[in-house]
Amino acid sequence: MPVKLLSETLINQIAAGEVIERPASAAKELVENAIDAGATRIEIATAGGGKSLLRITDNGCGMDARDLELAVRRHCTSKITESLDDIRTLGFRGEALPSIGSVAKVTITSRRSGDSQGSQVSVIGGTTSPVRPAAANQGTVVEVRDIFFATPARLKFLKSERAEAGAITEMVKRMAIAFPAIRFVLSGPDRSTLELPSTGEDALARIAQILGRDFKDNAIEIDARRDEVSLTGFAGVPTFNRGNSAHQYAFVNGRPVQDKLILSAIRGAYAETVPSGRYPVAVLSIDLDPAFVDVNVHPAKADVRFRDPGLVRGLIVGAIREALAREGSRAATTSGSGLASAFRAGYPAAAAAQPWSAETSPSRPLWQSGGLSEAPQAHFGTMTMPSARTEPAAETISVSPMQDGGPHHRLGAARAQLHENYIVAQTDDGLVIVDQHAAHERLVFEAMRKALDAGRLPSQSLLIPEIIDLPEEDCDRLMAHATELDRFGLAIERFGPGAIAVRETPAMLGEIDAVGLIRDLADEVAEWSTAGGLRAKLEHVAATMACHGSVRSGRRLRPEEMNALLRQMETTPGSGQCNHGRPTYIELKLTDIERLFGRS
Repeated sequence: MPVKLLSETLINQIAAGEVIERPASAAKELVENAIDAGATRIEIATAGGGKSLLRITDNGCGMDARDLELAVRRHCTSKITESLDDIRTLGFRGEALPSIGSVAKVTITSRRSGDSQGSQVSVIGGTTSPVRPAAANQGTVVEVRDIFFATPARLKFLKSERAEAGAITEMVKRMAIAFPAIRFVLSGPDRSTLELPSTGEDALARIAQILGRDFKDNAIEIDARRDEVSLTGFAGVPTFNRGNSAHQYAFVNGRPVQDKLILSAIRGAYAETVPSGRYPVAVLSIDLDPAFVDVNVHPAKADVRFRDPGLVRGLIVGAIREALAREGSRAATTSGSGLASAFRAGYPAAAAAQPWSAETSPSRPLWQSGGLSEAPQAHFGTMTMPSARTEPAAETISVSPMQDGGPHHRLGAARAQLHENYIVAQTDDGLVIVDQHAAHERLVFEAMRKALDAGRLPSQSLLIPEIIDLPEEDCDRLMAHATELDRFGLAIERFGPGAIAVRETPAMLGEIDAVGLIRDLADEVAEWSTAGGLRAKLEHVAATMACHGSVRSGRRLRPEEMNALLRQMETTPGSGQCNHGRPTYIELKLTDIERLFGRS
């Protein structure tokens, strides 16, 4: 068969298969164009989940007739010139508009500031109409109708209208977080209106619009820098977590991305602090020289490739762990809210469960249940009678600096122990309930983790070295980290071009599968250029030992022991959650308590 040049329409339809996967993909490309045009207000209207209608209206710089004529042609753009090393805009490929026009019915109306009238062009299934004058406000309106009508096979693979509308909503939320100074409005007959007013430079206020006010109360600010890479944003306290990773947002030079390296780094930073099956909430923004990141990995521009991935991953893990160490003893405020809600719901639910009767009423006469007989009265003999006599307090811990001039303690002073497991402490503005076993388990674990950094861990020599066959490039990577691995008690040597000999293994791990361990380490080093897998295994062992070496449930503590535990929690990183990610304490504000009793 002879080789021939494909038609321009078919070329655009092939390109559309990579760029425009679904209506949300088209919406993303058009919103990016609006942002690049300097818009401060962007309105998105949809119908049929974006399949019937997708209209993007912005107040950006707009285009004249000549610009419109070129904008719908492939590889025509105003955003780059000759190099891909200095991309500072969201769009740059010049493929979005012609790709959308090749599979849908597109009308673009635009007017530049200062022009007396606007211009309009239409592209239907790849066929472009001449540019014509049109009445228009400053900015651009792009209307996309009947997406994929020209490629019916693609239309069959779209999801329900509700699912497609949800994907557009998620895209708008990510863009809104990245650009808090822009006002976004998302509306249409297939959805309830979502309006996100501009918050200017207040990024946390915009994030609260998306993730809710609870995140604002449970966020720790991140601000770190390493070499030429800076990391800013907010990370939620470990006990403020979700059931999936949909609440993790990452941005590179202002571009929303869904990069595996970044998501893995977030997961690694929260290791040992978030329960299995739960995911932390985080919004992170990475800024670096455009020459050090490749955003041209895929036409959809959702993936990026860093020149130094190890540096970026290390920066994310280190910055989050430093932030958690700084404020890691905080517990999520939602725990206290849940406790207050449980109290509020308790009595009405029980009262409504059954009709009133004299036998079950809390106000029933005593004689109806034998209340004046000798057996029921016997219980009163163990009760202490009320007295007006006062006694000096047994302990001198101050809750507030306003009391007896003592030091301020954030977790307050212990007042009671319930069920030999829960410590109740009074704080400045409420109370905290501490799970003594979970709290002490975390304290012991952190002490053991610190011991791991004190020097080389004890190792055990293998009677017969374990020889493990690996690809030569994996052997090279592992040997480059041999010194680091030796600090953890893992001694390896090169055994020919394609094998590694393991002579010593960490004593803490006991009898292990050396082959599986080395292969896992090889995979991790190949991907991230770190040797954190072994450390994670050691810390898992440390967590297990800490669980067996901590204060057990059911043990009665003296007041000084309870207060000592509280003081140690205040100075220990990550003490707000146990090694399994569960909260170690719950805080209930005085205002919540007063609300329970109807005093506020």
